[in-house]
Amino acid sequence: MKKRERLPQIPLTDSQKAKLNQEIKAFYLDQRGEEIGMIEQMQLLELFQERMAPIIYNKALEDAKRWFMQMMDNLDSDYYSLYKNES
Repeated sequence: MKKRERLPQIPLTDSQKAKLNQEIKAFYLDQRGEEIGMIEQMQLLELFQERMAPIIYNKALEDAKRWFMQMMDNLDSDYYSLYKNES
């Protein structure tokens, strides 16, 4: 079996990890009616952090770039609308 390539990890603070572990625990309890142990919580968080977070992060960067480019296009057209007719 081929080992999966590791994506660059998004660093999280200890408090962020604790909050996310609580969210995972609450999700399992609310959605599945199951208690999930600390080890399983940590494993799921590692999966999200290693595999999903970089994809979501890159998507957010693409969205921010697209928004910024639209704002720059607006700025350019707004700038030229300030020109006065020289006749």
